[in-house]
Amino acid sequence: MVPARCPGPCAMLALALLLGCGVALCLGQNDTEPIVLEGKCLVVCDSNPSSDGAVTSSLGISVRSAGAKVAFSAVRGTNHEPSEMSNTSMTIYFDQVLVNIGNHFDLKASVFQAPRRGIYSFSFHVVKVYNRQTIQVNLMQNDYPVISAFAGDQDVTREAASNGVLLMVEREDRVYLKLERGTLMGGWKYSTFSGFLVFPL
Repeated sequence: MVPARCPGPCAMLALALLLGCGVALCLGQNDTEPIVLEGKCLVVCDSNPSSDGAVTSSLGISVRSAGAKVAFSAVRGTNHEPSEMSNTSMTIYFDQVLVNIGNHFDLKASVFQAPRRGIYSFSFHVVKVYNRQTIQVNLMQNDYPVISAFAGDQDVTREAASNGVLLMVEREDRVYLKLERGTLMGGWKYSTFSGFLVFPL
């Protein structure tokens, strides 16, 4: 559900459009209160329409698909030495996608690119195997580290560097994982990287 605010004439036009879309509408007691919409179409009265792919008329009314959902989850299913990791970027690569709604996660590059501005949730678990070094994993946003996680217990055969965060992400921002410290000798099987759009802005 997304709230939208419309002045009187705009609310009437929005209502007419919504009836054609088969959308549930809840109006407040006066036309200055939020209009709550849910269903197949979303009509937003906006004097400054965003450029996030919505269809916008000259009256400043944007019609967006309420089904524009974004989510991904990638895993490492094999244990390989990190020869495929670039010596300069140290990007952590994944080889299987479990979820990729919207197709905004590039498996080959192991990079998520945001389709629109919004609040996103990201989490990761990078497993080191038979490795007596400490590793540091950074979640990167446009080549800048946002959060880090460490794994350094030398008495276990498998240990995960894990963390999660909510981020405000701009359209076309890139989010990925980078090995900042240590090595992943022995591989990183069972590691995961996931994210989803909480709500657009």
